[in-house]
Amino acid sequence: MSNSISRAVALLVLANLLASFSDVSLKVLNGEVPTFQYVFIRQLISTLILLPLWLRLPRAQRMQGRCFITFSRAQLILLGSACAMITITYLPLATANAMFYVGPLLMLPLSVVLLRERPALKQIIATLVGFGGVLVVLRPEQFHWAALAGLGCALSMGLGNILIRRLPTDQPLISTLFWTGVMTLPLAFILAIPEWGTISWSHLGWIMLINLLVLGYHALVVLAYKGVEANRIALAEYSGLVFVTGMGVMWFDEIPDVLTLVGIVLIVVPMMPVRWSTYLRRHRQKRVCEAID
Repeated sequence: MSNSISRAVALLVLANLLASFSDVSLKVLNGEVPTFQYVFIRQLISTLILLPLWLRLPRAQRMQGRCFITFSRAQLILLGSACAMITITYLPLATANAMFYVGPLLMLPLSVVLLRERPALKQIIATLVGFGGVLVVLRPEQFHWAALAGLGCALSMGLGNILIRRLPTDQPLISTLFWTGVMTLPLAFILAIPEWGTISWSHLGWIMLINLLVLGYHALVVLAYKGVEANRIALAEYSGLVFVTGMGVMWFDEIPDVLTLVGIVLIVVPMMPVRWSTYLRRHRQKRVCEAID
């Protein structure tokens, strides 16, 4: 594994740790804030945080990011955020995130169609194994209507990450994040008006925390996917499933059953940066040498 790929994988693992803490915070909100009001407030806070950093950029760099790709990613983030809130509110964390991880699975065929990338056979097999793990976690008796929102979140995440590869390589990260936030606000506000309600300072504090965690997540994801082919690192997205499962056990008493654990193993093992064939071949050679000695 090259240094660039290892760095990208590390960035994605850290990004998913932040996203896991965000999911826990969203679970605490328990749907007490209307969905699109939550999304609008979160994106508004994000934009205000980025504004001073954006203003410090040279004028030419500040104008970068005002493009159709950024606009498209902004609407996907809006959709994904709303779907994520619904899914996390009504499903256990492990089950909800199993739905989210259909996103990285979709990235392999999407990268082939949209970016003309050619994944290796082992990547295809690993992705199929991971998808099998998702099916094991989300078996029929575990199905809930909120799982459909999880599929919407997964699709928006997959498409959004693929579009990152279409961004100019010299476009500043701050400019990308700022314009993405700005472009989510109009539609988010329109959708929030019909269900707008009064929220407490406690709710606002949780939304602020979620915003900071999600902002960190998106920054790390942009850095990760800009440097390498999408299908080379998409499997690293599965690390978040391990994080949220542990957090669900510790803080919400959501203890997964045996089949759920089996599904998680099927999802996580293929993404591990270990060349299993090389390891097994060396192990066999070691056993042969020991037998000869």
